[in-house]
Amino acid sequence: MILNKNLLLSDGQAITATAISENVILWPTNGTPPFEAAAITRNLGRGTPIPILMQVIEAFATLTSLTITLETADNAALSSGAVVLASSGTIAAASLVVGYRPTFTRFVPDATMKSYFGLRYTVGGSDATTGKITAAVATEVQANG
Repeated sequence: MILNKNLLLSDGQAITATAISENVILWPTNGTPPFEAAAITRNLGRGTPIPILMQVIEAFATLTSLTITLETADNAALSSGAVVLASSGTIAAASLVVGYRPTFTRFVPDATMKSYFGLRYTVGGSDATTGKITAAVATEVQANG
């Protein structure tokens, strides 16, 4: 598995309350090619799955559940015009042990992508006292232990 530091969304990020990933990726703006009247339409590979590694690196405690969503928005805070691209669904606290990987690991970027994308971690129940996640866009996600 090869990771790129520029595509790292969470680097051992402590998730103690609902938050967005410590890093949010900004897609380059679309320019206007020479001799054309308008900018090109953003299309980052429609239909091509791009792997995302997400893994618990410190067990979670005191929360009830965690939901992770991949979102795109007009701003880095993922608050302006945010659209959910994929969701892990509700993950029970008992599953959030070291080495656990949420079930969604791929998304399909296309012309609906906005300027920014990142992850939102939504804590269910009480805030967590411990728990860390590493997440990144990867070239491939290793499947064996």
